[in-house]
Amino acid sequence: MVAFEPLSGIVTFVAVARAESFTQAGEQLGVSKSAVGKAVARLEERLGVKLFHRTTRRLSLTADGEAYFAVCARALEGISEAEGSLGARLAVPSGRLRIDMPAAFGRKVMLPILLDIGTAFPALQMTLTFSDNVIDLVEEGVDLAIRFGTLEDSSDLMARKLTSHRWVICATPEYLRQHGTPLSPVDIAGHRCIVGYRRGRPLAWHIEVDGQAARFAPPPTYQIGDGEAMVDAALAGIGLCQMPLALLRQYIDSGKLVTVLDVRTQRSIDVHAVWPRTAHLRPKVRHVVDTLVKLAKQGRLD
Repeated sequence: MVAFEPLSGIVTFVAVARAESFTQAGEQLGVSKSAVGKAVARLEERLGVKLFHRTTRRLSLTADGEAYFAVCARALEGISEAEGSLGARLAVPSGRLRIDMPAAFGRKVMLPILLDIGTAFPALQMTLTFSDNVIDLVEEGVDLAIRFGTLEDSSDLMARKLTSHRWVICATPEYLRQHGTPLSPVDIAGHRCIVGYRRGRPLAWHIEVDGQAARFAPPPTYQIGDGEAMVDAALAGIGLCQMPLALLRQYIDSGKLVTVLDVRTQRSIDVHAVWPRTAHLRPKVRHVVDTLVKLAKQGRLD
C-alpha cells in the first residue's frame, strides 16, 4: 500500500483541474463531491502545497497546481497509451473519445460521420463539443479537434490535412437588391456584414489581393461567435457573410443566397485533424483520423 501512495488522488486532482469544479469532477468519476474534496485535501497535505485557489464562486489552480497538473496529465496520458498498445484486442476503437469541432461544420458535416463510426464500434464512447473558439487541446483534455486555416507551430500537437474549402462571400438576393452588389473589397465598406467573433474581437475575411492571399476587415455590423448562427443570419437577409462553400452550397444552389466578389475568393482554406502529440497514437484516435482521411478523398467532407 505504501508503494502506491504517491499515485493516490492524482486522477481526482486532474479531473478537478479540468472541470474546475469538485461537483463536476465527482460526476465524471462517479463519486460524491465530498469524496473529491477529501481526496484533493489529502493530496495537498501529502505534497505540502496548495493546489487550488478556492472561493465561493471559482476554483482555479495555483502556480504549484498548474505545474503539477502539467506533469500529472502527461503521466496519465502515458498510462492510457501503454494500455492501448498492450495487444491486438485493444486495437478496436474503445473508451471515451473527446472531439472538438467548429460549430456549423461540426454539426452539418462531421456529426453524421461520427455517429456512423459510433454505430460501427459500440465500445467507443464520444464527447462531442461544437465551438468556434480555438482551445488548448492538452489543457482541455481533448483527444481530437477539427481546425480550419493555418495551424500555429506547436511541439505539443500533431496534424493531418483532411481537405480544403473555398470560402465565399454571399447574401440574399433581397439584401443585394436593397443595398447593391459589391464589385470590389472597397465597396464592402458601405455594407452591413456578418462576421465571426472570437476572443473578444471580430474576425477578418479571407480574400485575394493581386493574386495573393490576404485578410480583410469588413464592417463588423453583426459579430457572432457561432458559425451555424452566422449562416442563419445570412439567410435572414441582414447582411453579407463569408463562410466555407460547403456550408452554403445548398442555399446557393436553391437561390436563397448569392455569392459576390467570386474573383476575390478563389483560394481554399485547409481543414486539419489535430491531436496532442503522444509516443503512440491511440487506436480510437487513429481509427477516426484514418476514416476522415478516407472519406475526405471521397468528397464526404466537402
